[in-house]
Amino acid sequence: MKGLQGKTAIVTGGSRGIGKATAGRLLEEGVNVLFCGRNEQTGNETLACFKETYGEKVSFVACDMEDRDTPDLLVTKAREMYGEVDFLVNNAFPFTAKSLDATYEDWIHAFMAGPAAYARMIAEFAKQRRKKEGAVVCVSSISGHIAQPARWTYNAAKGAVKQLIRCAAMDLAPYIRVNCISPAWVWTDEVAKATPDGTRESVPQAWNEYHLLQHLQEPKQIAATIAFLLSDDAAVITGHDLYADSGYLAMGPEGLGKTANFAGSM
Repeated sequence: MKGLQGKTAIVTGGSRGIGKATAGRLLEEGVNVLFCGRNEQTGNETLACFKETYGEKVSFVACDMEDRDTPDLLVTKAREMYGEVDFLVNNAFPFTAKSLDATYEDWIHAFMAGPAAYARMIAEFAKQRRKKEGAVVCVSSISGHIAQPARWTYNAAKGAVKQLIRCAAMDLAPYIRVNCISPAWVWTDEVAKATPDGTRESVPQAWNEYHLLQHLQEPKQIAATIAFLLSDDAAVITGHDLYADSGYLAMGPEGLGKTANFAGSM
C-alpha cells in the first residue's frame, strides 16, 4: 500500500488478536511499530516472534491505557526509538460487558480505558505531529451500532468512538485523517471465550447466518482494512466509520432469509 514504507506507528493492544495482526501487517508493509499491552509476558512473547523477522523495527511497552501517563509514555518511547510517529492505531479496549449490574467502577473503567483513552492518545499523537500529515484509526465494533443483551457498558463505550473520530477529524483537518472501523465477529481469544467449548464449530450460526459473506472474520482481514485506512490509498477518507463487518449491519431481522416464506423468499 502507498505511503506506509519507512513510517512509524503506535498500535495499542498489539500483543494479541486484532492488534497483533495489525502490528504484523504494518511490519510487512515496512512500518516501524511500537505496540503495547497490559500483560508483559504476552507482550514479550509477541515481541520475540516479531523480532525474528523484523529485528529492531518493532518494540513493546507494557502499560495500562487507563493510566494517566500512558499516552505520553507511548509517544515519547516511539519517538526515541524511531523518530516522528506517523500513524496511531487505537485498538486496546476493555471487554467489560454489564447492564443493570454495572457498578460505578465498571462505567469508569469502560470509558476511561476505552473511548477516553482513545481520545487522550489522539491528542498526544496530534501534539507531536503539529502541522504534518498523519493518520489515526480507532477500532470500534458493530456493538456500537446495535442493541445486544446485557451489554450496556461495552456497547455504549463502543458507540462513543464514532462521535469521537468525527470530532477529532474536524479539529485535526486538513493534516491528520481520523477514522474508525466496526468489525463484526472476528475469531480472537475473546470470541473463543464466548463459545460453549472454545471452538468455532460450537456456534456455527453465529458465523454462517449473521454475516452476508457467511464466514467468521479473521484478525488479518481487519488488519488489512486498518492498513488501508492509514495508507495514502485512503487519502480522501476521514471522519468515517468503515463497516468491516462482512455485511452484518446490512441485514435486517430476517437475516439471510433462509426461513422466510413470504415476499417471494421461497
